[in-house]
Amino acid sequence: MDLQIVSHCWNYSRMLTYQLSSLVLRPPTELSVTMTVFHNEEDRRTCEVLKFFGAMEIPRVRWNWWNLDQPRLFRRAIGRNLAALENQADWVWFTDCDQIFRGCLDPLARQLQDCEAILVYPREVGCSDYQESDSPILKRLDEGPEVIDINVADFRPVRHEKAIGALQIVRGDVARRMGYCKDIPKFMKPQPRWKRTFEDVAFRKSLGTQGVPIDVPGLFRIEHRRKGRRLWFRATKRL
Repeated sequence: MDLQIVSHCWNYSRMLTYQLSSLVLRPPTELSVTMTVFHNEEDRRTCEVLKFFGAMEIPRVRWNWWNLDQPRLFRRAIGRNLAALENQADWVWFTDCDQIFRGCLDPLARQLQDCEAILVYPREVGCSDYQESDSPILKRLDEGPEVIDINVADFRPVRHEKAIGALQIVRGDVARRMGYCKDIPKFMKPQPRWKRTFEDVAFRKSLGTQGVPIDVPGLFRIEHRRKGRRLWFRATKRL
């Protein structure tokens, strides 16, 4: 089974470090992963992270760094649509860089085997308390990227009732046919700054489903107050 994971990163390099580390520390054995990260070269910290992990050869993991100009990067649906239309996978997971795949991919492979749903989502995610830019979990990476793990004792389970933005796992053939909000002009329009990401609601509506919940242990999320979509941060306040 092939899975493409699609993530975006703009000034969230420390979040992304945890995400990519999780694939290095616990690579899947029951499926193959293409890890796609949309980014922009002006985000120097994120480029450093991508270079650091891109040099590593991880079994059953293929790195796929996708540079977009800022106006297209700032509308998340544009990158997701590009990945959806070009994917060659059995399933595509549209996610965000604050999600950590800490051993969840093999359970996911078992759940997707012979699955007939077109959209599924993890029912439960382990979530941290809300983190500020100077929280220890983030400040540990001030000196640059490294392979790093979380302390699961710092996370609590949170249940979801639908396939929200970072938890949308769609069949690859459906993604290739429908794209991601490709026929909704406002979601395909480049933006001068990061836009609030309501397109996941429109995507669920286009599929005609809120998604089917599945149990995927080992998925975690670093919650954070400073949302990149509002551009509240500066280079010294990166997440």
